[in-house]
Amino acid sequence: MARSEPVQRTFPTEQALTRFAADFAMALQPGDCILLRGDLGAGKTTFARAVIRALAGDFEGLLEVPSPTFTLVQTYDLRLPVSHFDLYRLTDPDELDELCLWEALSGGVALVEWPQRAEAALPGTGVTVALDENPADPDSRDLVVDGPAEFITRLDRSLAIRRFLEEHDWPTAQRMFLLGDASTRAYETVRSDGVTAILMNAPRRPDGPPVRDGKPYSQIAHLAEDILPFVAIGQALKDKGFRAPKIHVFDLDAGFVLLEHLGGDGVLDADRRPISERYEGGLDCLAAMHRLEWPRDMEVAGRAYQVPDFDLPAFQIETELLTDWYVPRVTGAPLSQDGLAAFRGLWTRLFNIVDAGEKTLLLRDFHSPNIIWDAAAEGVERVGLIDFQDAMIGSTAYDVASLLQDARVDVPADLRSRLLDRYCALRAVSEAFDEAGFRLAFAILAAQRATKILGIFVRLDERDGKPGYLAHIPRLQAYLRESLAHPPLAELADWYAEHGILDATVEPR
Repeated sequence: MARSEPVQRTFPTEQALTRFAADFAMALQPGDCILLRGDLGAGKTTFARAVIRALAGDFEGLLEVPSPTFTLVQTYDLRLPVSHFDLYRLTDPDELDELCLWEALSGGVALVEWPQRAEAALPGTGVTVALDENPADPDSRDLVVDGPAEFITRLDRSLAIRRFLEEHDWPTAQRMFLLGDASTRAYETVRSDGVTAILMNAPRRPDGPPVRDGKPYSQIAHLAEDILPFVAIGQALKDKGFRAPKIHVFDLDAGFVLLEHLGGDGVLDADRRPISERYEGGLDCLAAMHRLEWPRDMEVAGRAYQVPDFDLPAFQIETELLTDWYVPRVTGAPLSQDGLAAFRGLWTRLFNIVDAGEKTLLLRDFHSPNIIWDAAAEGVERVGLIDFQDAMIGSTAYDVASLLQDARVDVPADLRSRLLDRYCALRAVSEAFDEAGFRLAFAILAAQRATKILGIFVRLDERDGKPGYLAHIPRLQAYLRESLAHPPLAELADWYAEHGILDATVEPR
């Protein structure tokens, strides 16, 4: 496996070493085996303890992390499970099997002190962290991290985040993993001097392979390839009075954004059921947005950005996630060229209906995971918006469908009906609002979204090893039945029935 240049540091204090260990922890992923080398007193246990506490979000040092000298291994059931090994007392490398190292690496990470006691039994792809006293200062520690290029790249990215924070007056900020999404973006909670912020880590998205007309999927579907769209659209939302997070600082080239923490309260209750008042607030926010004119051309730090249209290629490439992934899974064979041509023709006619209607800035993923609720605020300020980097100019019905037909949440039919009526009543004050046209666009776009997501959920199982999303397929099938019952979608309904789309049971691979 390819290896990059080692990372080398000297730390004058234990505090500096533990801060580096916390940054190191942010680079870890399941399967990483960290081999801690150094003499007695070099700082191996100090380093391991700091990594474990960072993964636990324990910045006060309250978590007890004993040395596993006598137990040989200590396990920690954290977001990323950790097994801390001390092999000093190991008498035979074969004993490592009894300590379940390989099981630990299957879903978590291993920190291994004294790896030389079982060198031949350890993974050849391990990451070495070598610690030693600095010859000029016995209180200082020299550190060298060496390992596969892929890990060193992750570590370099984490250290770049630390430099970004230092350069913008957050030098001692404590970092904790918040979440990763389906793209290359990841998020951290950052705390310093009593202030909490969110760090978006979004390196520029590399182009994938061409899939049509020489273009990758991301370009055709108008997915954000860097942080410029997020910063530009976030500022536009704030300028119009909506509650997008304030951006403290950003680096367009590096792909870092430090932004306001809007809170942790959402629109679902403890049982993951919609809270009616909050869904109404979200819908009111959309209605307010849709009454406004939105700029297409924006500028951030001297760089121009133009919001793309939700055009036919983007519309079609999303629907074809169903034919690329879902149809072969439920039928056992790829779709025929005639079947694909018929599918495309049906969706093209439906797109033309939607494209002729009212348009706005659509946020694209306006659903429960991306709405933050502030009960102390009023009006649209109650609704925090956090996911809008893929925004486009398109139908006003798109985000309404996204909210009411949440792919991962049961939104009761009576609530959906009431919310749809509420939206139409809010918009009816405008003489230009075409309610019948909007309701048809809603049905078409709800069907388009469910179609797309069926393909995505099968892809997550097959390509990414994430079968949990398949549990949501019956909900999506039910949404589709409801949408396809509209007479203008009758031909599409026949196509779906012919190919068994709505009745298929999809089991994990």
